[in-house]
Amino acid sequence: MTACMVCLCPTTDTSEYHVACLQALYGAKSVPSFRYDAGELYRVAAQMAGKMSISGIQEKVSLRLSADRSRLEVAATRGRYILKPEPARYSALPQNEHLSMRLATLVGIEIPPCGLLRLKDGTITYVIKRFDRTDRGEKWPVEDFCQLAEKPVRDKYNGSAELCVRLLRKYASEPAIEVGKFYRLLLFGWWISNGDMHLKNFSLLTEPDGLRRLSPVYDLVSTRLVIPNDITMALTLGGRNKRLLRKDWLAFGHYCGLPERLVNRMIADQVKILPRASEMIQISYLPDSMKQQFIDIISGNTAVLVESGAES
Repeated sequence: MTACMVCLCPTTDTSEYHVACLQALYGAKSVPSFRYDAGELYRVAAQMAGKMSISGIQEKVSLRLSADRSRLEVAATRGRYILKPEPARYSALPQNEHLSMRLATLVGIEIPPCGLLRLKDGTITYVIKRFDRTDRGEKWPVEDFCQLAEKPVRDKYNGSAELCVRLLRKYASEPAIEVGKFYRLLLFGWWISNGDMHLKNFSLLTEPDGLRRLSPVYDLVSTRLVIPNDITMALTLGGRNKRLLRKDWLAFGHYCGLPERLVNRMIADQVKILPRASEMIQISYLPDSMKQQFIDIISGNTAVLVESGAES
């Protein structure tokens, strides 16, 4: 069975894409060509380092579509897409990030259009459409939580879930809505064992209507899948960053000011997707050696949410 490299649902033939998914990602009915192999792409990424308005240590390349949408082209400025090749130190990270993003949609988390792309040597990379750019090149203002907290980048791990809630109450146009979205996102990130959800991985986007809302999510990965002993969260929750229990998530929901029934429903939603998530992992482009590891991770964290007093 072949899975679509955008939505990770089965395709009806040997094709790696649904036409509708290509339309959503590229506005085209076929995969745009891209002339680079892995080695060439790493050289391009090295040349772009420090020149792009994209933070983070992972190699990234800014891309745009040709006018006829038949080719992806490197674009140091005004790029519409970000491409992430597989880093030398972490195996299958593009597949990991793409899968993590698709899993997030199972609980209603908003993601930008994204998918996997094969280079000319067959290497799999991850590509995501920028949510802060229009097709005309206009830029929407984005402020990450490090900026909102007036912290230097070096302090991006020096924060808490409660700080993020306070920032949303202060700066979001509709705080009650955005705090609920943040709770769901943080719970999901913990569920997949993403230990890198720091202050720069959350942002407020100012949309054309002037409202400041949480941006679509980005940089979602299961860090524990590539670093097995990574069991801590980047931000503390209730003063702790590991071995969180269901009661900690209930207490955090209370801090957020969310109705208890809503918190219980969001926890139940996270628990209920385990079978569908496991199926998606099995059909994904993760190496077979990693699939069961990922299922074990989310199964263990699901058990924590079900069994009061269990440890993650």
